[in-house]
Amino acid sequence: MTATATRPQPAPASAGRTGKRPPKREREGAAWVFLSPWVLGACVLTLLPMAVSLYLSFTNYDMFNDPSWVGFRNYVQMFTEDPRFWRSVTSTLTYVVIAVPLQLALALAVAIALKSVKRGKGFYRSAFYAPSLLGASMSVALVWRAIFNDGGTVDNLLSWFGLDIGGWVNKPGWALVAVALLTVWQFGAPMVIFLAGLQQIPGELYEAAAMDGAGWWRQFRSITLPMLSPVLFFNLVLQTIQAFQVFTPAFAVSGGKGGPADSTLFYTLYLYDRGFTASHMGYASAMAWVLLVAIGIVTAVLFRTSRSWVFYANDDNEGAR
Repeated sequence: MTATATRPQPAPASAGRTGKRPPKREREGAAWVFLSPWVLGACVLTLLPMAVSLYLSFTNYDMFNDPSWVGFRNYVQMFTEDPRFWRSVTSTLTYVVIAVPLQLALALAVAIALKSVKRGKGFYRSAFYAPSLLGASMSVALVWRAIFNDGGTVDNLLSWFGLDIGGWVNKPGWALVAVALLTVWQFGAPMVIFLAGLQQIPGELYEAAAMDGAGWWRQFRSITLPMLSPVLFFNLVLQTIQAFQVFTPAFAVSGGKGGPADSTLFYTLYLYDRGFTASHMGYASAMAWVLLVAIGIVTAVLFRTSRSWVFYANDDNEGAR
């Protein structure tokens, strides 16, 4: 009698498992349960206030009486009857043009310097990043105002060199510069991002360029800037959006009035004045929506123009898409 060998049967796919995989509907339900705190917060704290603000922008509302519908009157008054609105737009645009390029240039210069540091790199990173954490506070803004006031540190320092400018915060031509310098001083966040981008550039590119006789400026222009352009674009968009929303430095330096001569009357400061000082909440809501649209347009323009100067490592022929 001969024994026949039997091939062992493969174990079923579900063997060794304690249960079946839950159906797709149950998995989606579990996902929504975990997402529900974020969804609830987004709806209650973001979407609902935005909807209410949009409605109030078409009303006359003073926070004490019921809002009354006025249609587009707030927007018409804003663009045709309010000269301070246009002064706030001018001050804000001037501030953005001055502060953002200077901040990014300083952040990139410090990041390049830190890249070559061998010892204490962590300490220097923390030291340069600290102003980004402290600069947005009212206390630091008040100290900044004292530094640039009459008889302050800057005034005394410049007097040693024979420059008698006086207090910057009291002069229309210098008050906005003082506020912009406070923003430039907070270069730590873009610096850290630049430093991370610099560390991703292959060192072989610099070695090959040095062998071809390229100096540091040629290496910076032909290697560093093109390879760092996506990071530069990210910082540019982020810092531009933040610059359009600056409030605390202007409020502290000008005492909440936007002076002298409305030179520091930034858009958000004038919005605050209309909404919470003059109790024209409907008008302030309209200003907020105009700011939102303006930031969206500026961001779209930056993305559109980035196609000609932002390049990625895996895109040899075209710029950013």
